[in-house]
Amino acid sequence: MSRARFLRLLGGGLAAAVMGSRLTAAQRAGGAATGGFDFWFTRLKYNSGDWDVDQRMPANLLTSLVDYTTLRIDPEEHVVALSDPRMLSAPFCYLAGHKAVEFSDVERRNFERYVRNGGFVFVDDCNHDIDGLFAKSFEAQMAGIFGGEAMKKLPNNHPLYSSFFKFAGPPATSFELNGWGDDLIHDYLKGITINGRLGVLYSNKDYGCEWDYDWRNKRFLAEDNTRFGVNIIMYALSN
Repeated sequence: MSRARFLRLLGGGLAAAVMGSRLTAAQRAGGAATGGFDFWFTRLKYNSGDWDVDQRMPANLLTSLVDYTTLRIDPEEHVVALSDPRMLSAPFCYLAGHKAVEFSDVERRNFERYVRNGGFVFVDDCNHDIDGLFAKSFEAQMAGIFGGEAMKKLPNNHPLYSSFFKFAGPPATSFELNGWGDDLIHDYLKGITINGRLGVLYSNKDYGCEWDYDWRNKRFLAEDNTRFGVNIIMYALSN
């Protein structure tokens, strides 16, 4: 079952019939709280590090989804602890930070269960540094959960880059171009694929900071730089 199909069932109140006893009361409550929306933005709160970064980004990205798509969008960001079973019913999750990531046992179990059961997590390294503290610690967590070879570079013809708008690969960010972080332009994203589906999308490009401005300031941009965020979400919902 695709994520989009599951989301439609969830919105129609049929997820309990599909998931049976696996759907907990907390998950049913999480689904009911969406109010019939096609999409709601879930930020994952984890015990280590600084999870609450780029606080204006979600509203900015949600505005883009309203502008470009016909999805029914929940305008509010939902912050859910990675240790909370409610995260298992989210159509999309965002995780970011600057500091070391060290999941607890329950956080690790929920992350793995969510991804293996068809969930999608977009993970953004706010240091935009392949050898930085967040990058090294998060990649170590992924290797411990999914194996050392699970995280792979995505080819630039991956369907992610044509899921809504067309891109030749991952757009650069102004933070990379200004030489901050590791002074590299990362010409790739990484991901973890489970059963043919991309379940973890991992960026060292700091898209969160790139999109962290008041949505009303988009009118000053030559081109809306959140369009790639629309691609990420549309890919997450349709695969």
